[in-house]
Amino acid sequence: MAAAGWYHRDISQVVVEELLAKAGRDGSFLVRDSESVKGAYALCLLFQRHVYTYRILPDDEGLLSVQTIQGIQTKCFRTLPELIGAYQHPNNGLVTPLLHPVHRPRPAEDSDGEDARGWGHSVPCPGAPSSSRTHIPQQLHQRLQEQVHSSPASDFMGFMAEYLTHHVQDLQGLCHGHPQLRHLSTALATACRALHSEIDFTLAGLETLAKVFDPPLSPRSPAREQGFLSSDPDLELLLSKISTVNHLLSSLEKKVLKSLQETVTRHNLALPSVAMAPQPAARPLAMQNFEVKVGKSQRAALTVDVESGTVTVTKRGSGSLEEVIPHDKILQLIKYQSVQSKVRLVCARENQKSLSRDFIFPNARKREAFCQLLQLMKIQHSNLDEPEIISVYVGTWNMGSTPPPRSLASWLTSRGLGRTQDETTACIPHDIYVIGTQENSLGDHEWVEFLCASLKTLMAIDYRVVALQCLWSIKMVVLVKPEHQRRISHVHTSSVKTGIANTLGNKGAVGVSFLFNGTSFGFVNCHLASGSEKTHRRNQNYSDILHSLALGDKCLGGFDLTLRFTHLFWLGDLNYRLDMDVQDILTHIVKKEFQALLAVDQLNLEREKNKVFLRFSEGDISFPPTYRYERGTRDTYVWQKSKPTGMRINVPSWCDRVLWKSHPETHVVCNSYGCTDDIVTSDHSPVFATFEVGVTSQFVPKEAPGSSPEALACIEWESIEVILKTTSRSKCYIEFHSYCLEEMQRSGENTFQSCDIPGFLKLGWSSKHLPVLNPILPDLEYLGDQHLLLSIKGVESCESYG
Repeated sequence: MAAAGWYHRDISQVVVEELLAKAGRDGSFLVRDSESVKGAYALCLLFQRHVYTYRILPDDEGLLSVQTIQGIQTKCFRTLPELIGAYQHPNNGLVTPLLHPVHRPRPAEDSDGEDARGWGHSVPCPGAPSSSRTHIPQQLHQRLQEQVHSSPASDFMGFMAEYLTHHVQDLQGLCHGHPQLRHLSTALATACRALHSEIDFTLAGLETLAKVFDPPLSPRSPAREQGFLSSDPDLELLLSKISTVNHLLSSLEKKVLKSLQETVTRHNLALPSVAMAPQPAARPLAMQNFEVKVGKSQRAALTVDVESGTVTVTKRGSGSLEEVIPHDKILQLIKYQSVQSKVRLVCARENQKSLSRDFIFPNARKREAFCQLLQLMKIQHSNLDEPEIISVYVGTWNMGSTPPPRSLASWLTSRGLGRTQDETTACIPHDIYVIGTQENSLGDHEWVEFLCASLKTLMAIDYRVVALQCLWSIKMVVLVKPEHQRRISHVHTSSVKTGIANTLGNKGAVGVSFLFNGTSFGFVNCHLASGSEKTHRRNQNYSDILHSLALGDKCLGGFDLTLRFTHLFWLGDLNYRLDMDVQDILTHIVKKEFQALLAVDQLNLEREKNKVFLRFSEGDISFPPTYRYERGTRDTYVWQKSKPTGMRINVPSWCDRVLWKSHPETHVVCNSYGCTDDIVTSDHSPVFATFEVGVTSQFVPKEAPGSSPEALACIEWESIEVILKTTSRSKCYIEFHSYCLEEMQRSGENTFQSCDIPGFLKLGWSSKHLPVLNPILPDLEYLGDQHLLLSIKGVESCESYG
């Protein structure tokens, strides 16, 4: 497939708008991959200084079409170039024809060296029809037939059967992210006609009651949140009525309470004193039963007896005990991320092998209640407390394609130069060791065995391997103490190539992510492009890794990699250099004037420009540059390197770094950051960093579940204001993601917007257009440890702005 210059792959919306702004002409356009729908594209078009975004969606036949304004007949094309060619003509539903393609930029500075060949490859233009076909499952009709016989609403089912028979293209379109379900809208409007009169009757009564307490209230004023079904006028009116009823019911209690309080204050009325009821004496927690599903169809009951410390599994219907599990046999409780109602129980067996069993609860709240009870049972019957603070060791070393020395003691115990561990604490074992290497010539398993043997010699502990991820000579090993192995779950690994043409693994990154109890960790080990003049290429490598590394919860795949984890650590040979004459650098090193060198460190300069590692942290550097030493000594830097193209200058630099980024209000402290001074087999010195990191366990309230009236907690918004760097004027909505929610929540459209600053759009949402977020556990203490991720998306394109 020939290359298409206007196709930019996975660039962000911010980069899109920068490129179109530079083009400056009405009708300038480019195409990028959709961030929200897999296999779809975003057509970005400049007109009158505004950027308009249209989604290009494939149907079940693999044909491509553009979402345009209503009234314009949809046209389908087999390939993306055919589509672009057709829309170069006017009157096709776009604000202006596609006139001036904006091509991918070619970095001018990357014109020499072997890495520069990476920019010579072409990006294949997508658009060939997919060989896979999407078919509507026949089970839908079968399920509907089953419901018709058991449901009193058989007439309504008849409407739905008619819809499934004649309008399945709506369902097929939904599979591809198409938001216009016109046929479903018509079917629902027909089926719901009788509902109008019932709602009118109820609404009139609620309005009357509301006016008694709040005369100025205009209950029909709240704007209806825009949904997908908006093409039928009757359905529009019905949804508006339902929205008004919902608003009245949710606000009526508050309004009545406020009115009564104002009456008491206005007339100085004294409320009768209410005697406080005596606190009930503590009583044993009753056994709790949970209905669950085991496997595909088997139903069972789980009985949790906190007092006796047992969990009983009983098959439903048989009445016979299947298994009684004592608390000391429960090794691990793993909560699925993809299915919020599913949990895995890992139990010990007499033959020293563990047994894993999955249970599906009716909803996420039931699962959380079960997990709370098990944690409470564990606390009551065990002397082992769950850790709140753990120590994490992070090490990075470019081994220079040379075998390591016999001993790595100084590296693994954080001794050498910089901020190092005190001798009295150097041999205290860490809970987690994360060791990243580049240009590692050892075999994968040989390297892991060497590390485990080294740690056993130093710490007298047999560390367990959580993960080993390799990409050619780039390797990362994660090890944990044996007692923590049961606390590790949801392990994911990934790798990204950024070498020549992004196809060679001599440069790139490997990643590992996992949960430690309730805390998510991510680790990335990378080897970026070399050369003092390759700053832009290194920035691009970082961006490619950020967008392509598949780690963490899949439900958070639409977010930046750096936002998916409670704690993310980034290590490796980043290869950023010092922008200073080599002789001046050597003079500063001799005098230990590191601050003068850090002021010209390329990584620091790029971070200050917000081009890479946004909001990351790094420990204070008080050790000399770790590259490029003469092998066999740490006294001499070798800064000249002979290559076929001539003499290359490699100034001494801090190429090897460790950075981290954590969620706000979390605990993380860097206790050491330095390099060794006695490992001399490579031209790089190994770098180490140690951290004190806060972790969370399964939440258990101070009051045992059911022992006191539950004080419900939720999240309500007064308003939200957002400033976007964009020239678009599209309406937007907000998506709310969090582990404390059963599912993603969505706001209505923004209620106001302004563009006082050129290139920026200010958006605002009032409380009426923001959802009340009801957490799985309605406890204030629990919510204090949770985090929310917000995604701003355009209503027209459903593409994310950040």
